[in-house]
Amino acid sequence: MALEIKNELGSIDIAMDVIANIAGGAVVESYGVVGMASKHQVRDGFAELLGKENYARGVIVENNEGDIDIDLYIIVGYGIKISEVATNLQSTVKYKLEKTLGLNIKSVNIHVQGVRIINTED
Repeated sequence: MALEIKNELGSIDIAMDVIANIAGGAVVESYGVVGMASKHQVRDGFAELLGKENYARGVIVENNEGDIDIDLYIIVGYGIKISEVATNLQSTVKYKLEKTLGLNIKSVNIHVQGVRIINTED
């Protein structure tokens, strides 16, 4: 399924996976986020960290008549204030998608699937 944007020059089709990958990239670059978690917790059975090629597995994008709803499944670092990470993540993802693709983002929902200790000795 793709999102269709029409303008005076024609139409543009943007795949939902493209939107999910841009959102996932913004998530893993954000402070306090250790990684993305699988959105299929019941099937997978645990909060696995996803690699760069699997950002879309931790993001659900829904198109509601031109308004985009995004659900993000994340794992945060231990000792970091989760509410601050979530608030910053919401504004970062919304800004990045609106500026990159010109989309109307209605909501960015954060689902914290786990907490991991960040290794600071590296």
